Amino acid sequence: MSNDGVGLRAVMRSVAFLTAGALAVPALAGCSSEDTASKPLAEQDIAPAARDQVADGGTLHWAVDALPETLNTFQADANATTTTVAQAVLPSMYRLDANGRPQVNPDYLESAKVVETEPKQVVLYKLNQQAVWSDGREIGAADFAAQWRALSGKDSAYWTARNAGYERIEKIERGANDLEVRVTFARPYADWRSLFSPLYPKDVMGTPDSFNDSARKKLKVTAGPFLLKKVDRKDGEVTLARSERWWGHPAKLDEIVLTAVPRDERTGALAAGDVDLAEIDPESLGRITLAARAGARTGSTPLAGPGGLSAHGSGSNLGAADALRSWAVAHKDDEGGEEAADDEAGAQARARDKKREAALAYERQQAALKGFEVRRSLEPAYTQLALNGASGPLADERVRRAVARALDRKALAKAVLTPLGLPAEPVGSHLALSGQDAYADNSGALGGQDTEGAEALLADAGWVHGGPVKKENTDKGEKAEKGEKAAGAEGEKSGGTSEKESEKSRGKSDKESEKAEKAEKAEKSKKESREKSDKEDSADSEDDKGDKGDDKQYANKFLQGGAPAGAYAPKGTPAPAAAATKVLAKNGKALALRFVLPSGPGSETLRTVAGRISSMLAKVGIRTEISKVSDESYFKDHIASGQYDLALYSWPASAFPATDARPIFAKPVPAADGSLNVEQNYTRVGTDQVDQLFDQAVTTLDASESRSLIRKADSRIWAAAGSIPLYQRPQLTAAKKNLVNAGAFGFQTPVYEDMGFLRKGAKPASGPSGN
Repeated sequence: MSNDGVGLRAVMRSVAFLTAGALAVPALAGCSSEDTASKPLAEQDIAPAARDQVADGGTLHWAVDALPETLNTFQADANATTTTVAQAVLPSMYRLDANGRPQVNPDYLESAKVVETEPKQVVLYKLNQQAVWSDGREIGAADFAAQWRALSGKDSAYWTARNAGYERIEKIERGANDLEVRVTFARPYADWRSLFSPLYPKDVMGTPDSFNDSARKKLKVTAGPFLLKKVDRKDGEVTLARSERWWGHPAKLDEIVLTAVPRDERTGALAAGDVDLAEIDPESLGRITLAARAGARTGSTPLAGPGGLSAHGSGSNLGAADALRSWAVAHKDDEGGEEAADDEAGAQARARDKKREAALAYERQQAALKGFEVRRSLEPAYTQLALNGASGPLADERVRRAVARALDRKALAKAVLTPLGLPAEPVGSHLALSGQDAYADNSGALGGQDTEGAEALLADAGWVHGGPVKKENTDKGEKAEKGEKAAGAEGEKSGGTSEKESEKSRGKSDKESEKAEKAEKAEKSKKESREKSDKEDSADSEDDKGDKGDDKQYANKFLQGGAPAGAYAPKGTPAPAAAATKVLAKNGKALALRFVLPSGPGSETLRTVAGRISSMLAKVGIRTEISKVSDESYFKDHIASGQYDLALYSWPASAFPATDARPIFAKPVPAADGSLNVEQNYTRVGTDQVDQLFDQAVTTLDASESRSLIRKADSRIWAAAGSIPLYQRPQLTAAKKNLVNAGAFGFQTPVYEDMGFLRKGAKPASGPSGN
């Protein structure tokens, strides 16, 4: 998932997904410290500057993933760019602050509060008297009422993707004057602040035809610091222009041009001057950092410092080798690219010339990248390990809990975030992130990394070491083997059980059965070695000693996932072959889980994390079979359809978890046609108790009580072990050095009217960026 701006409700889900039973749930974590406010793990990094330091005029070229298919955020095909446009041109009654908490937006709203609770909940909105639509009409009750009717779910002619909260409204009417709007709820609704952000004009929401079609390609009437000027699908651009009818602080920029640029082309677009602001991957971070450091030395080049020495200093982890590798990766060139068998001098000369030209082009790009810096924070989203509890071994809660107890979440977070210079803390909640009101670390309901505990859970579930394994000769099995063969090499590289190993294991299953007794003896003889390895891994996970071996290989390499090619396991990690002696079996079947991963170039981090997870699971006897699939089919054909055992994907955080998180963790129920209705709960793991806690939280108007209920629900979700939050996603944004009030926004809603370029001689306030 990637969002250039953070919506009030993070409902754009990413690719970016049974009842908790016999095991007792430990005391609920977080419930005794409800009044202790947490802080975001990382500050936003936007080069803040006062408005009087920002020049008037100019155009910001901002890279986005794709043009919006619709400009209506309430339709199913809305995307992150839809949200960005809406934030810049439409009213929002509330916006998120730096802690991810909703705050009144004074440009539109003087106040909003619950004025009655009996017999019905009534919220009174008092609007800013200057707030008008771009056609001159005042924003008022008619707009609120039209949006409610469209999103209430009562009229199926409106093609809406969501109506959460609006279905609870009973009526909307004018208050004491035109600036007051009274909203009466049929049922109490704790998350009422989530409504009417954004707010569309009644011209869009008034009829099904206008809702379905009028705001897909254009927005004739707006009410923000910018208006929609043009959507150019041929050139892949959306142009926003400063609104002259805006009553707030006038926008500093003349225009914002949102340009669709694929992630793997953004470094080139930055160097060419096509974009000024772009979210990037860790590889691009490395190139920009190299360019910045080289530019800091007089007479240096992007590849070498004065005299051909390293441009990064003796104390830096970014040396000449990193620069050369960066060049090679940028040009898809591993060690040497010439064909060894080509002895013709002309062909060799042409190859040398081609490489020389590529090197010069690379150096020109690096020179251009000196004008950029990378602003970094943590995205309001977390990556999780999803465990499909619908069938197979993971239908047993004990096995899911064993998987969770085998993981060193701290080590996984460090592997991803430490090389990027970001705080590496595992996420402790499914329903909020550090800084948000509902956040509390409830992971204690499941427990931390514990190899012995994981093994005990597996034994209790009937999975034993050295058990007989039946050979499978079904056509289905043979087809599965053929389908997975292409993933074998990468599976081995990522630290999981490779397909080659899997085939070998399956082919020799009869021999394993005959030699079960011998395997047990081998296991006993290697016990001391395994215990020593576990102690070393445990020591590596401690903060004060943390990942000493990993740091040498992973720190400051700036590749996706923090690992250089071929270095997927730290030095000293026991080989998977050693773990093969710990194969677990039950009823003649080995304990093997299919780990499905996307294969695209932007998913290196997920594959690196998957390799480490596979190694951790192997230590307790759980085999993983890596299956890489195309990015296009990953979510639709595998995650959503349940064709996986283990998977990695992300969910965005919401300021309103009682509303937005419920469909993600609701217990699946049978549909009328006999299928299972999972909503967005792609792990298929849920409990009645969790559903009840969500229902109570969303109807409780006491904020403290609602927060307590959310935390209790999170503890129950941890205990069910359907999904294991790992780490908050990194947010890396390349920006021109003189661009201010823009970058890695973190939780906070961007303030579009304050974005711009520094006045000559002005300097931005200091920020967390380390460039």
